[in-house]
Amino acid sequence: MTPQAKISILQHLIQIPSVNDHETDVADYIASLFAPYPDAKVEKVPFAKHRDNLVVTIGHADGPQIGLCGHMDVVDPGDVSAWSQDPFAGEIVGDQLFGRGASDMKSGLGAIVITMLEFLEQQTPLKGSIRLLATVGEETGEYGAAKLTDEGYADQLAGLIIAEPSGLDNVVYTARGVIDYKIISTGKASHSAQPEKGVNAIDNLMKFYNAVGPIMAKHDQTDPVLGSLLHNVDLISGGEQINSIPAQAELMANMRTIPAYPNQVIYDELEALVAKLNAEPDVQLDLSYSYPEEAIPGDPDAPLVQLAKQISDEICGHDTKIVGSGGANDGAEFLRAKADFTSIEIGPGSNTSHQVDEYISIKEYLQAVEVYKALVPAFFDSLD
Repeated sequence: MTPQAKISILQHLIQIPSVNDHETDVADYIASLFAPYPDAKVEKVPFAKHRDNLVVTIGHADGPQIGLCGHMDVVDPGDVSAWSQDPFAGEIVGDQLFGRGASDMKSGLGAIVITMLEFLEQQTPLKGSIRLLATVGEETGEYGAAKLTDEGYADQLAGLIIAEPSGLDNVVYTARGVIDYKIISTGKASHSAQPEKGVNAIDNLMKFYNAVGPIMAKHDQTDPVLGSLLHNVDLISGGEQINSIPAQAELMANMRTIPAYPNQVIYDELEALVAKLNAEPDVQLDLSYSYPEEAIPGDPDAPLVQLAKQISDEICGHDTKIVGSGGANDGAEFLRAKADFTSIEIGPGSNTSHQVDEYISIKEYLQAVEVYKALVPAFFDSLD
């Protein structure tokens, strides 16, 4: 495949506005690229209307299987007038290709798709199989990866490469987990001149707010790579009007967890606090979670990690760092599968993800294809 053909694939991916939805359009385009190859097994795995995951498997089923993962959704471009380039045009200026998702992560997705297409085109002998796991909804909760995991699509993996925009000079082997939770406080409205006839939902919500911080602060163990557990209350709302006792209030909080504190530890503490407060007169608090993800412990000496570093060093001519990530990724879901495997992140990217004028270096994008084309066979060889 020519460099221009590879660039055109990325431009086409960016021109599909899969903003937190409509990933099926991306899946259909990728599936069309594999249509000329009868040996490629192409499967669409529905999550919701217009939101199909895509699984493509090539190679020999009798050998080990490696997963190549990328998500098809992108975040909203925001104020389009603030962009110097159309966020959904895939325009090129010099070495930079602009567009929403250019960094996060349609360049990574394009690179792993092209890797598989070139293996097919060149009839490269493989000692195992490669499975493309193209997911929906990563930006808002990894629920595409959760669906594929629950359906068993990761149960045979011997390794997983996630093409998130780490930059090719970084191999991410460990990552924080995430817990987003909501507390809804239900009270009883009354006139503010007669507060005794009501129940102030904000007062009861603040009981939780004042108590939860000190509880989470007790988790003071620090991970040498990821740092400490983080807990932030980021949204609070409540009340109806200034002269009414509020009947409802809520808060939402975001936590970034580390391997030392599995999510279940946090769930137990939050639920115990809510139960304790609900035992008080007139307190009604309801707790819910939104797509929590476990932290990924990882092993910096794992063969896949070390191979990724070695190959990126050789192809890109830099010193690739082995690092951790403060953000969650699809690997947290796939690691729930029956198989025991290493999950890493390495992919093309810039520091413009989720920003105005997001872009990717074309040179790095094309290098990513070469990294993956070398890494996959090297991984199979390491299992001999």
